[in-house]
Amino acid sequence: MSKGYGTTAGRSSRRRVLRLAGGGIALAALGAGATGCQDEDVTGGPAGGGTPSGGASPEDGKKPEDGRAPEPLWTKSTSAQTYGDNDELVAVDGVVIASGDPLAAFDGATGEERWSLPDGAVPGAPLLLGDGTLYLESGKYDGSVAGYVPGSGKETWRSRLGKEYRQPRPVAVDAQQVYVIAEILEADGSSHTNVIAALDSGTGKVAWKEQRDLGTEQNGVHAAVQGRYLVYTDFKKNLTVRDTATGRQVWTHKTTKTSYGPFAIHQDLVIVPQGERLQGFALSDGSEKWSVRAEKFTVFREPTLLEDVLYIADSGRTLWAIEAGTGKEVWRSTALKDASAQVPRQFVKVGGSLYGATDLDKQGGIHAFDAKTGALRWTFNDKSGDYHSWLVATDGKRVFALHGKKLHALPA
Repeated sequence: MSKGYGTTAGRSSRRRVLRLAGGGIALAALGAGATGCQDEDVTGGPAGGGTPSGGASPEDGKKPEDGRAPEPLWTKSTSAQTYGDNDELVAVDGVVIASGDPLAAFDGATGEERWSLPDGAVPGAPLLLGDGTLYLESGKYDGSVAGYVPGSGKETWRSRLGKEYRQPRPVAVDAQQVYVIAEILEADGSSHTNVIAALDSGTGKVAWKEQRDLGTEQNGVHAAVQGRYLVYTDFKKNLTVRDTATGRQVWTHKTTKTSYGPFAIHQDLVIVPQGERLQGFALSDGSEKWSVRAEKFTVFREPTLLEDVLYIADSGRTLWAIEAGTGKEVWRSTALKDASAQVPRQFVKVGGSLYGATDLDKQGGIHAFDAKTGALRWTFNDKSGDYHSWLVATDGKRVFALHGKKLHALPA
């Protein structure tokens, strides 16, 4: 997302509701036993994917030719239970992990399971990485947050906010602290308010906690950290910045549109899509530094910041590359205009290729673009028809594509 660590808290987002509504027919089919992908795991051979043959074979590991999607290096069935948020699939320390129960890590090169944690995380919960640790909301629903070594699954840290709080959800992390949002319990067990707090990532002790305004929700929060600033948005059209040392609110703005997806942080800017406008605000005081406008009746989707360039698609099937510091357009691609394909909502970059994962599945999947021009190279789809969103991650050598419960490794 950005140079800061961030994630999404709360799985009951508007996007999820729309996605599940749109997948109603697929759900009915699944109920009838249509499971989509091949039942067997595949390692080192073709695995249910790609546009027709002719791409690079898994054995040679070469990049596929333009116009021809690759066959997967391997495909595995997972316990993944995701809702389409970008932080539900991570690749780190030689493993790839998808949010689910049990939480399982697969070897990036071979697809073999490295470790598994029953009740390791709440299904669909964010996978937060910071300072070599994977932070998770406990799947035991015991009010704790735990830290693990990503490569081995060994627990190294655990913290609790307190009995007077319920469901602490990690929203962001940096080298010193883990930031959580939790419900404040009333005497009768109900909750009408919530708190944002910082937990020391060394000792687990509460560094600070601040009650949020009445009417704010603990669900639907997207957050990231940049230096001394903790930044977050929510479903109530709030863009808020707090001091990471004290929890003090530095500033807050009412946005013109509700932000249902991630934002981006670049140096001293927070960049937020708001309908037809993409705006960059100063982290120090919230002043607008630049603004980009899409075509009328066209809305920007979620941005991804990679190597100082912001990649973002709009609802008019246009893909943009924008200088994050200035808002200046690098290129604009209409490669998907005539393809009737889903546009990407999450991106990763390896070398000269940009990979985008789409929401829903109809003629979507993983699009590969030329990172310099935005030209479409190929589209990978596993042909399962699964209604879940695609998610993408990379270890710099391979591109990992998660679709429903199928995890594919593609040559980068």
